[in-house]
Amino acid sequence: MHRRDTFEVLTAAIGLLGDAAALFAGFMLAVWIRFFSGYIRAPAEYALPPMSLYLYGAFIGTLLFLLIYAVLGLYERPQVGGFSDKIPRLTRATLWGIFVAMVLAFAIATDPPFSRLVVGLSFFTVLGLVVAERYLLFKIEIVLARRQKRANRVLVLGTDENAGNLKEAIEQEPRLRSEIVGFLKTGDAEPHTDVPLERILGDLNALPDLLTREGVDHVILSNLGLPHERMVEIIMHCERAMAKFHLVPDLFRILTTNVRISTIGGIPLLGIGKWPLDYVWNRAMKRAEDITGGVIGLILSAPVIAAAAAAIKITSPGPVFYRQERCGESGNRFIIHKLRTMTVDAEETSGPVWADRDDPRRTPVGAFLRRYNLDELPQFWNVLKGDMSLVGPRPERPHFVEQFKEVFSRYMSRHFSKPGMTGWAQVNGLRGNTSLEERIKHDLYYLENWSLAFDFKILMKTFFARDNAY
Repeated sequence: MHRRDTFEVLTAAIGLLGDAAALFAGFMLAVWIRFFSGYIRAPAEYALPPMSLYLYGAFIGTLLFLLIYAVLGLYERPQVGGFSDKIPRLTRATLWGIFVAMVLAFAIATDPPFSRLVVGLSFFTVLGLVVAERYLLFKIEIVLARRQKRANRVLVLGTDENAGNLKEAIEQEPRLRSEIVGFLKTGDAEPHTDVPLERILGDLNALPDLLTREGVDHVILSNLGLPHERMVEIIMHCERAMAKFHLVPDLFRILTTNVRISTIGGIPLLGIGKWPLDYVWNRAMKRAEDITGGVIGLILSAPVIAAAAAAIKITSPGPVFYRQERCGESGNRFIIHKLRTMTVDAEETSGPVWADRDDPRRTPVGAFLRRYNLDELPQFWNVLKGDMSLVGPRPERPHFVEQFKEVFSRYMSRHFSKPGMTGWAQVNGLRGNTSLEERIKHDLYYLENWSLAFDFKILMKTFFARDNAY
């Protein structure tokens, strides 16, 4: 067996065993909390159920969850990306597991019956222990991968920006255990600055020889501007050398990752499919999330808003709150509420401009509020009114929207849902005077991959997001 496959099988097996231990412990922890911890009091006449019932149930539940995790692809290797990216998938898989376990628990007649409270508690105990166990194994796998020999030899066809980005991504992901053999030019354009000149091994004519001589395992095409016949020829060369072939589509410029094929009279049509928030049920869940979060947010932030308002009033002349017109869902305009962080005449001479680092228009109190995102707290009111959501693309002023929609393709797609107090772009440092194109990509990724678990992840990251907060 190839060494790479041995490592991947080993890490997947360790992950399976680790999950089994965490799942069983999670179920039994829920039983302990319910019956033996003393945290939940039961009537004096209540008789404790036999432990054998719950040991058996925990064993069956562990097997059930492992099957669901496997079906949902949680043991696929190699793993890539940050650990926080995996939490939404773990949460969804655990929810499915609890749902199926609950159906089975109440469908199978036992005497005494399974405790409903134990099943409910199991979601939190199981998810908590599995996340902790997975995080530990995640760190261990990275350490082990760095000590492994680079087993996957990659040849990149192209020397453009995509090729440079691909090089950086492969080199920064040790779990792939891949190395770049080199690059082949696919045209006359000058190589991108991120592509080392000394690693350009020729043009596409050198491909057949390099596949054999360098023992290439994987070929990646980064330039889609090649003629159809040439691409077919490349694929055939890879097939003869038994090398994997992939290409890097620039989906941001073409369509989207969310494509759908339909037919009319047998003629296939490729178009943009529905996004998660196009479905009524998902929108209802998100609105319920917003109402709950908005109420809790206003209650918890009220003392902070009051203290900040007093500080603003004492240190700077002018109103405490700042009201500004923004573009929301479907481009509809609304008034956003913020704590004032700048002087009253901040844009009197400059007109609408973005805030910059060390912006002289900020007041001393305003600089502090912006640094810790406290000026955004009054927007919980916008969330309750339905103008905004807790999570979504940040709303922009109409002045900038009119400019950007003419310059950046798909910019207006950000307005297919409600804007948010925080968002995927913001927690990744893309706010203020940063790359708008990258911001749009992150916003569209969020809209195409929305889930309640993804929202929860973004909300948690918001507490620690400080990059470009000025």
